[in-house]
Amino acid sequence: MATAPSIPHSGPHEVKTHKWLVALAVMLGCSMEVLDVTIINVALPHMQGSFSASVDEIAWVVTSYLVANGVMIPMTGWISARFGRKRYFLTSVALFIVASAMCGAARSLDQIVLFRLFQGAAGAAMIPSSQAIMMETFPPDEQQMAMALWGMGLMVAPIMGPTLGGWITDNWSWRWTFYINVPVGILAFTMVTAFVHDPSFMRGHRAQSARVDYLGIILLVVGLGTMQILLDRGQRADWFASIWVRYATVITIVAIVGLIIHELTFSDPILDLRIFKYPLFDAAVFLVIAHSFLLYGTGLLAPIFLQDLMGYTAWDAGLVMIPRGLGSMFSMLVVGQVARAGYNNRRMIGFAYVLMTIGLWQMAHWTLGVSTWQIVIAGLYMGCGLGIVFPILSAAALSCVARERMGFAASLYNMMRNNAAAVGIAYLTNKLVSLEQVHQAYLVSHFSVFDAWRLSNIAPAAPGSMSFNYLPQLVTGQKQGLGMVYGMIQAQAAMLSFNDIYLMGAILTFCLIPSFLLLGSRKIASASSAATRNDSLAAH
Repeated sequence: MATAPSIPHSGPHEVKTHKWLVALAVMLGCSMEVLDVTIINVALPHMQGSFSASVDEIAWVVTSYLVANGVMIPMTGWISARFGRKRYFLTSVALFIVASAMCGAARSLDQIVLFRLFQGAAGAAMIPSSQAIMMETFPPDEQQMAMALWGMGLMVAPIMGPTLGGWITDNWSWRWTFYINVPVGILAFTMVTAFVHDPSFMRGHRAQSARVDYLGIILLVVGLGTMQILLDRGQRADWFASIWVRYATVITIVAIVGLIIHELTFSDPILDLRIFKYPLFDAAVFLVIAHSFLLYGTGLLAPIFLQDLMGYTAWDAGLVMIPRGLGSMFSMLVVGQVARAGYNNRRMIGFAYVLMTIGLWQMAHWTLGVSTWQIVIAGLYMGCGLGIVFPILSAAALSCVARERMGFAASLYNMMRNNAAAVGIAYLTNKLVSLEQVHQAYLVSHFSVFDAWRLSNIAPAAPGSMSFNYLPQLVTGQKQGLGMVYGMIQAQAAMLSFNDIYLMGAILTFCLIPSFLLLGSRKIASASSAATRNDSLAAH
């Protein structure tokens, strides 16, 4: 097995002027990229009409972006080390602007799928690169504040995406969900050019190895690309009932196993898996997997619940979810201020999971008559909990490695976060469908004509009484009444399946309450200097 590459000592942390302008510059690019994942979701029906596409065909507009994004994220550290982080970030922003304009101008389904693939590949660098830039720009005692500020864009943008996308689509056109990136991207490009600079160690020791890890690149593209397609499209193909899913699963496993073996033995790997030797990094990755699973999984289920079961419009559903985003912003600021004051805030991880457990427990007891206020309160609990966890984990993961390897650590960390989000979305949506079928079968087998008679009498007082007004028709033998009863059973089965999923989430977060012990007793902000010293000594 190859030994870890020699790492030059970086010396003391470089104090950057205009650090808040640097933060704003990279946040603009990062938020733009994250927002673009969700902003087009509500515009898909309009795009479907424009391109005369089926539901399955138009879904490739989302899938193509996620596949390209998932493949390129882990390569960010390696590309930045070879060509410079600022140069790569600026190239990504410029290409993202061009790709966004091309998506808005697309005239066919094939064109927009191709342009979205281009856009996803271009935007992949923004998250890990911006994270590394923020950690290098701010001194150790302010790194959690930096991660809190950076995390606002990363966590709030997916929540605001459907609301903003719905407003733009209704008032302008779905094409403007792409065109809106052009002025924001130009501003981000200008600010990054003016205020962001590569650190001295990167300028002086840029990797110039003649050996390019071609096999690693191929295995990475095949393994992660196929896995992303599986997670996004597998449910539509009924998973392993489809022959292509079985073949794709085998290809994914073989490619990823081969990638791990190859990267551990290659001298200049695409993925620096040796970073997993740091226990603090491993603990942060383990927790961010659970964090992303819950964040993106519940974030996807909430609009489905609000629009399909509660009858909210896309705009109203987005407004109801805003308090969750505000809760995340508030808790992130609190975490940053606590860390800036010099306190070890790792115990707040346990408190965060307590808040999330309370929120999910409340959601597990919702009914079809749940009020908007109850939804908002549960969302606040979830938002505050998720907001506390994110900056602490991000700072922990990146502070335990030397600054020379921070780009590789950010790529690896975000690759795990991105894949956990994809797995969470795929698993929870599949689980939702399977649980709904189980509950529907149970309810149908236990429903009788006496239940119909009882419901017809309480119809005016029942939740959603407009639909219940049709129930008296069942007693008189009308077929419409049977249809309405079946619709009611379907709605109740869906509600019960949501309850089950939220209950599973509450159990998971409850079990994670003691997880703050995994982060150790040292102050997180001081870990990076120790890692730098240790790696420098190892190099000599």
